[in-house]
Amino acid sequence: MTEPNAAAAVALAALRERRVLVHSITNYVVMNSTANVLLAAGASPVMAHAREEVEEMAALAGAVVLNIGTLSPAWVEAMRLAGAAANRHGVPVVLDPVGSGATTYRTATARSLASELEIAVIRANPSEILSVAGLDATTRGVDAAHDVGQAARVGAELARRLGCAVAITGEVDLTTDGARVLEIRGGHPLMGEVTGTGCAATVLVAAFCAVEADPAVAAAGALAYFGIAGERAAECAAGPGSFQVALYDALAAISPAELAAAARIREVAR
Repeated sequence: MTEPNAAAAVALAALRERRVLVHSITNYVVMNSTANVLLAAGASPVMAHAREEVEEMAALAGAVVLNIGTLSPAWVEAMRLAGAAANRHGVPVVLDPVGSGATTYRTATARSLASELEIAVIRANPSEILSVAGLDATTRGVDAAHDVGQAARVGAELARRLGCAVAITGEVDLTTDGARVLEIRGGHPLMGEVTGTGCAATVLVAAFCAVEADPAVAAAGALAYFGIAGERAAECAAGPGSFQVALYDALAAISPAELAAAARIREVAR
């Protein structure tokens, strides 16, 4: 495995050079903010969800995001079509099972997408990971009711079962492919005061997956980058509103060299 802090820097430089296209079928709440996060990082966002075009768009993309935050049957069908097209064309798919465990429909959708498609990374909070894995985990709406440590072992088992990487985000983030566990430290409490930061982490994971072949390393690099941006944004923010704007600025300002120097990714014992 490439040293993950160095790999994060290489991936950031590559996604900016290629201006990778990230196709997101995502929720109404975060479309604007996640598009801005991708632009600030140096990637190119597209939010296409009509079933008539999602297969073509997925084939053109560097990565595809399936985010179940605001569900409807038509959107679920579009996700299945886009995911299958991405699989056929070798495009990595990142699943964000927002609120899995909150309702029967949401939980069933998350589990079926995870099992039917070839997923590169599942990025979720601890409660969502437990739910996708088939445990009786409940959430507070779309918020976690468990911590990362509670979900770590289950996340590794889920990664082995599905043949993907699992990224669990919380106070300390973890990524695993079932064989290795990477711990990522960073971030700031203000990140929890702005809607959609979890979804923003997901689209950054997708952008890194477009240029880094190891999905666990890609996810770790993206989360380290996002955490550092959150720390820097908090230094000049007066509150949640100014923090969101400062977060975009920080993402744009961090260079690959700065990411390599500041990233706090380490492999830990399972």
